[in-house]
Amino acid sequence: MLDHLAGLFAHPHEEWEDIDREIERHGHGYLSHLVVLAALPGLCMWYGTSVTGWSTGLDTIRLESMSAFLLGIAAWLGIICAVTIMGLFIHWLARTYGCDPSWSRCVIFAAYTATPLYLTGFLGLFPSIPLALFGILAAIAYAVYLLYAGLPHIMHIPFEQGFMMATLIVAVGLVVLVSMKVMTIVLWDMGLGSIFSLG
Repeated sequence: MLDHLAGLFAHPHEEWEDIDREIERHGHGYLSHLVVLAALPGLCMWYGTSVTGWSTGLDTIRLESMSAFLLGIAAWLGIICAVTIMGLFIHWLARTYGCDPSWSRCVIFAAYTATPLYLTGFLGLFPSIPLALFGILAAIAYAVYLLYAGLPHIMHIPFEQGFMMATLIVAVGLVVLVSMKVMTIVLWDMGLGSIFSLG
């Protein structure tokens, strides 16, 4: 997993070829990438909001540990659901482009494509809105690059077809991302994670 993590940043095209071969050999086993790395944003958010907190200049505002923990669990489950939905959409869309990958191949591809977004979780250790916005925008940009680079390798289609398919996936991915943000606001408004402490 760590080799692929580094390879997706150092040499993405070659890494996608390696991932493709490993999916052929091991199948479902590589879904662990999703389960493990999806926990990273939730863990960092729990630590950042309950231990580090936000400084107002006079006080430091923190979430109570249990509230932060529940938010972290919700984030982890939300990421797993969003990546699975994207994988199932890719599986459905693939038939239009003349390929018939397994659903697990599509979910694994979506999981690896989202790698930069998992890593933005480290920004949650020190809560800062400007830093988070910059990190998320950079992560989205690189995830889109990974999508365009990896789709032809994983789906075994020409790069021209991969470009068209990836464009549709980006559009749906943005809808899923906005939906996750809306769900976050709804859950927050319902009281999940809204117990603060000062000091």
